[in-house]
Amino acid sequence: MTIATGDSVTFEYTGRLDDGTVFDTSRLDVAEDAGLADAQPDRDYTPLTVDVGAEQVIEGMEDGLVGLEEGESTTIEIPPEKAYGEWSEQQVQEYETDELREMLGGETPEEGAYLEAQNGQVGEVVHADEDTVRVDLNHELAGKTLAFDVEIVDVN
Repeated sequence: MTIATGDSVTFEYTGRLDDGTVFDTSRLDVAEDAGLADAQPDRDYTPLTVDVGAEQVIEGMEDGLVGLEEGESTTIEIPPEKAYGEWSEQQVQEYETDELREMLGGETPEEGAYLEAQNGQVGEVVHADEDTVRVDLNHELAGKTLAFDVEIVDVN
């Protein structure tokens, strides 16, 4: 059966960056080899099931699944605009150090730390001094072309 919008699709996947770095996978053996299993010890590595067209995965993944068939394996290349968008300077926010310290309950932000905003968005502190703190709220995969090796397990 060929996958179309509205189908429920179960698939195995491994996501890689241009340099071959694995950033996500549904396969435990790949996660162990890439060091992801240690970083996420409570995660279940199982095939992913999505309803195509329901925006449960990034746009490029949905587009790439359409037309594939059960049992098929392929690599789906996804440009930034169909993944997590281009990296944007507008997503880098600047705060007064004292103001941010107060928001953090007295904790002093340090470069390399990750902060979670009230809306759940996560940002990395990319600069911190006595006066200002800059937090990059771009998704960590923004601006990157992604390659997903997928194997279609089931189509309903």
